[in-house]
Amino acid sequence: MHCGEQSFLDLLLSTRKLDRDKGLEELQTKLQRSSASDQAEIAGVESTLLSALKDSHSSWEAKHGALMGAKVLSGFDGTSKPFLKEMQNCAMHFLSDNEARVRIAAGELLGSLSKWLGCEVYLQCQGAILDGVKSNLERAPLSDSSHEELVQVGHLVEKLGGGASPDHSHSSNADKIFHDTAGWKNLETWMRCLQSVIEGCGSNFLPFIDQDLLDLIFQSLTHTNRFVRETGYYVCATLVSCGTSQDEGEEMELSEGNAINTILVHGDQLAYHFAKGLADNWSQVRLAASTATRQFLVNLPNAAARQRFFPALLPRMCLNRYYVAEGVRIYSQETWRLVTGLHGKELVEQHIGDVVEYYIEASDADNHAVREAACACIAELGAKIGQDVVRGHVPRLLDTLLVCFKDDSWPVRDAACVACGNFIKCFPEESRQSIDALYPLFYENLQDNIPSVRQGAAAALANVTRAYGEAASSILLVKVAEGLKGLQNQPKTSERYSGLDKGPATYGLVKQLRDNDMDLHSNQQMYSCGSLAPKMGRGREGGCMDHKFRRPSEPWEMCDGCIHLLSELSAIESLAAEVASLLPLVAEASRKQDYPQHVCLLETVCKQLPVFGRNLGKRHFKPHLESFFDPIFEALGCDNALTSAAANQCLDALGNFLGVNILRGRIEQYNPHYLSKMRMGFPGRP
Repeated sequence: MHCGEQSFLDLLLSTRKLDRDKGLEELQTKLQRSSASDQAEIAGVESTLLSALKDSHSSWEAKHGALMGAKVLSGFDGTSKPFLKEMQNCAMHFLSDNEARVRIAAGELLGSLSKWLGCEVYLQCQGAILDGVKSNLERAPLSDSSHEELVQVGHLVEKLGGGASPDHSHSSNADKIFHDTAGWKNLETWMRCLQSVIEGCGSNFLPFIDQDLLDLIFQSLTHTNRFVRETGYYVCATLVSCGTSQDEGEEMELSEGNAINTILVHGDQLAYHFAKGLADNWSQVRLAASTATRQFLVNLPNAAARQRFFPALLPRMCLNRYYVAEGVRIYSQETWRLVTGLHGKELVEQHIGDVVEYYIEASDADNHAVREAACACIAELGAKIGQDVVRGHVPRLLDTLLVCFKDDSWPVRDAACVACGNFIKCFPEESRQSIDALYPLFYENLQDNIPSVRQGAAAALANVTRAYGEAASSILLVKVAEGLKGLQNQPKTSERYSGLDKGPATYGLVKQLRDNDMDLHSNQQMYSCGSLAPKMGRGREGGCMDHKFRRPSEPWEMCDGCIHLLSELSAIESLAAEVASLLPLVAEASRKQDYPQHVCLLETVCKQLPVFGRNLGKRHFKPHLESFFDPIFEALGCDNALTSAAANQCLDALGNFLGVNILRGRIEQYNPHYLSKMRMGFPGRP
């Protein structure tokens, strides 16, 4: 350690984070190469770090680097015990530092010391740590500057929510959001310190888990501030995984001193709070609760122990597999595989009552992402779970989907639409009494402003046809013909944002005139739209997830939805002739190009033509092929890249379906001038 000792210590105490990281890495490398003969050099490092921490003029960066260096030294056999004791005192002192990064580093150091010195570190610091948590659970009265921020939050709530709520005052809503999103003194760092110490002690911490400690942690799980709840769940994740046994054959007697049973004794309380966290309005809290839940369940001794907690946890774990936040969704899917293995379906069937109750409850949540996930889960019940198990719950589930079908948020309406189609296909008799109420809702989605919603409605209506046969197809084919012919009513010019109605949503983002007012958007406090959106209430989501704006549907959108529906119906073999008879109307609609959005309709036609061909077969499709050549080659030369690409792919797919030479001959016979564009339609072919 002779060479370059001063340089790495200088780096470790530098004001630049990159330097401190490099210094920490060099210290770790040097310790790995050290031997007993390097004791003097190690003592020099200890002295330098201790001096930096005790110097009142040291910068916070130097303190941070010294604490991180001490954490590395604490795991080295050659480190002196007096130094570790001094570091314990320093760590406790810096847990109240003004700089959060210093406080976090001090907590991590205490955790490392607990690992190497044992639980005596916690015994000596227990009172201070728990008092630190208790004393920071309540927030001091707002200062003048915080009050100004509160007023700004209130104004933002009113703008995003479309006016003040009649049930809550302007100030109470703002106060709730402020306390849910603002920093909360030093509570988070005290909680993280507790987590580090528990992790360091490992299974030796189990005797210290008592009701008083749990009550204190549970206070953080029900705290008004989401950052506090998030940290609290991560503490719980460490708590339940700090030493439980995985022995499948071990007895589960509720006796103190058994590593397994210490957690099982308090299992019902833990499961109750984990269930609340899995349903929290904030994605970050859901992820933290998901982490705690996974650790809790996988560390239980066997399947019988898990079974006890499934009624509370299983439905929420199941729904979070469809949650819109990717981190929560992916983590929950992996947890589901770890916990249920190959028995997920059987477990859902076993707890179907609890699952249905929670799905219905979630469908009424304030957060539209939760309602959307609930609809997706209800659809899954119809598609994957045994029909005899679900049959008794179908009426309630359909009633729930009917409510969601009228939701202010278009993703929820889309998910409810698809779910209704699945349920009608699986339970046609039980759904028959609801079909009259569903048809108008399906038609609304079929002409929605959002393309994916139109596609979902088409797929759902195809399932209705599969369930009810000619009774449904006769109605839907007439509707398709009306929609295709209705394109003639499309105005030649239409403004993208004309006729906006602040009613049920169709757009995620809408450009408003006030957006161009620079005074409204300059030198203003910034707020996270994601942090405010879940608090806007059902139908009043704000920020980037705002779905409250609506404009009337246009004829071309209904026509587009009908083309998707006709494509879905073409997959039903018994309808091949009737679907083929409507293809001339599709071709006629694709020729109308005197409105701005015609390129979107052309793209749909080009994408669906190969589908028509494969589903209908050559006998029904080939007689109508020539009527689509003009639209296809018009799309091929279009300036819109998506439309042009769709036409290119359409020609390629038709060539594979009919044969390249046959398609070439049909095109040459129809219009020889199109042959010059054929190479574009068949990339890589001569």
